[in-house]
Amino acid sequence: MKKLFKLFLDMLYISSFTFGGGFVIVSIMKKKFVDEEKLITEEEMIDFTAIAQSSPGAIAVNAAILVGRRCAGWPGMAVAVVGTVIPPIVIISVISFFYKVFASNTYVALTLKGMGAGVAAVVLDVACSLLFAEVKGRNVIHIILTVCAFAATYFFGINVIIIIFAAALVGILTNVLKKKGGA
Repeated sequence: MKKLFKLFLDMLYISSFTFGGGFVIVSIMKKKFVDEEKLITEEEMIDFTAIAQSSPGAIAVNAAILVGRRCAGWPGMAVAVVGTVIPPIVIISVISFFYKVFASNTYVALTLKGMGAGVAAVVLDVACSLLFAEVKGRNVIHIILTVCAFAATYFFGINVIIIIFAAALVGILTNVLKKKGGA
């Protein structure tokens, strides 16, 4: 019970102080559950990030489901999700109540622009961490796949869904070939 309460408080805290979307919360979750508490390995967190991003729904909630399940089973999953969704619900409720005041306030607009720069830095940190983990693991196929996925979306404007399915197909084929070669 104590473990579940701590997980709830951790997710509530993380969700309360992360602005800018799912990648921000994923990077904070990595620092908390991988680097500090060592409840999850870095490889698991990379997998969780990929699954959370490619699954329907909010990345933050998807990541909370995976991290909560890994840390404390099914009850941990439920507790992590509740802890993750409470802060946005409260914040959005307050903002919607005072929308007219917030929408025209210059200071609020400037604050949000400043926060956007910080969010961009955190997202870049997550992207670099994921890339460096792949380079460190020396998995050439993953490195090539990362570069090709970036080029496909950035330079050629290919739909992200197509890239995700193509990457999944490459992952499946790689594992099938690896098992056939090792068997």
